[in-house]
Amino acid sequence: MSLLKKGAEAYLYIDDWFGFKVIRKVRVPKSFRVSILDEQLRRFRTVNEAKLLIESRRCGVPTPIVFDVDLLKTTIIMEFIEGELLRDLLPSLSKVERKSICRKIGEYIGLLHSNGIVHGDLTTSNMILLDGKVYFIDFGLGEFTREVEAMGVDLHLMLRALESTHYSLAEECFRSVVDGYSSVFNMAERVLRKVEEIRMRGRYVSERRRKS
Repeated sequence: MSLLKKGAEAYLYIDDWFGFKVIRKVRVPKSFRVSILDEQLRRFRTVNEAKLLIESRRCGVPTPIVFDVDLLKTTIIMEFIEGELLRDLLPSLSKVERKSICRKIGEYIGLLHSNGIVHGDLTTSNMILLDGKVYFIDFGLGEFTREVEAMGVDLHLMLRALESTHYSLAEECFRSVVDGYSSVFNMAERVLRKVEEIRMRGRYVSERRRKS
């Protein structure tokens, strides 16, 4: 195995699994937590993420294939997507390509939400572009829920991620995301109102003042 990335709660390794190039995601113990609670939490998050990946793919959203789940080692073995992070590619794409890809991202988010799935960390760092297809990765913060608040937070995070990482393209890209989202999700209008509400809460005082 070779270490690919150290995250806050898990390490990612590139590995060979019966001839397949895979990602091995290992949730590591945290010494600051009570041992038995830490183990239960890591097991729950491992199972939950595997289910989210499988269900997301089942409802039409490209995700890595889950090959194996080991609860004793709190490990998920999944397909290695041989693409590039959208974060690195987005600025170099033509306007037409960006619009098309962002609309497709919106459609995928709409599919997730319409099936009661919230990703929890929608950023271009968690999307991989391969052969024109966008794969969603890292569902570690995701959940199964049909709460409009959770969906609004999910979509709002996408907007904030665009603004922080791709500031000059954020408005253009998010408009296409919304177009795609609205085309597949019949509750899109309610969620978008929630996004606006979230945006106008205390954390975003300056934006609220501009509205008044």
